[in-house]
Order: sequence, then C-alpha cells, then structure tokens
Amino acid sequence: MASSSSSIPVIHEDEELLMLDGSESGWVEARTHCDHLASLSSDLAHIPTPNTPCNKCQHPSENWLCLSCKEVLCSRFVNKHMLEHYQRVDHSLALSFSDLSVWCFSCDAYLDAQSIPALRIVHQTAYLLKFGEAPPVPSEYLQLENNRV
Repeated sequence: MASSSSSIPVIHEDEELLMLDGSESGWVEARTHCDHLASLSSDLAHIPTPNTPCNKCQHPSENWLCLSCKEVLCSRFVNKHMLEHYQRVDHSLALSFSDLSVWCFSCDAYLDAQSIPALRIVHQTAYLLKFGEAPPVPSEYLQLENNRV
C-alpha cells in the first residue's frame, strides 16, 4: 500500500486494505454507550481489591469484577469463570483488574469507563486501589472544563 504525503492511505486496484478498523493491530475503539448499564450495582465505590483471587478457583491474576454482584472471577484465558457467570446469571458488565478495562458481554464490546458517568466511580476506585493514586484526567475532559470557564 502506498500513502500520500498527508499519511492518508492510497489504495491501488491491486492492493487490499486489511486493517480498516484497527482490530488487526490490537487497537479497539471502546463504546461510549451501553444498554446494559441498568444492571450495575448501586455501590461501585466499595469494591474488592485488584489482587483478589478468583472466587471459584483461587487463581491470583487475570481476574474480573462483576459490576452487578461484585463477584471476582477469572478470565476466559484462565478458567473462564467470569464468562460462565455471565452465561449463568446474565450479568453483562465486568471490570478487568489487569488493565481496568470494562467489558460488556451482551454487547461483546469494551466500554469507555471514563466517558460513561455510571462507570467512572468504579474505574476511579479500582485505579486508586491498584496504583495508590487517583487516575489521570484525560486531556479531552480538561479541554471541556476549560471551555466552560
């Protein structure tokens, strides 16, 4: 694939563009809306610590927090206990204690926890518990605040 000086890909008839959405590179665009937020626990300011082992197998890492019942279970890359939990009780939303991402099993998508107000508190709490300090404020939020002044 050739590209112009402005870095916009130019596709010739005999070439294919394989990474239109970034998924081949590992980049994923997190959603800023989800229809399953009504299932969130009413108290996400009080959560288990990020080093909590899986409640089923006691695996110490790659664990997720169910955002409905606050049970800690291991990932699909360990023993799939969080996936089984979703399939059994239909709790769609979970937070990864590894990277603090939020996943919706029903939407089959990551959610942007900092741009969805209902998820901000759990993301901030998990970040504080994991790193001992408040999370940095994304630059786009700083720009919004500056524009209001």
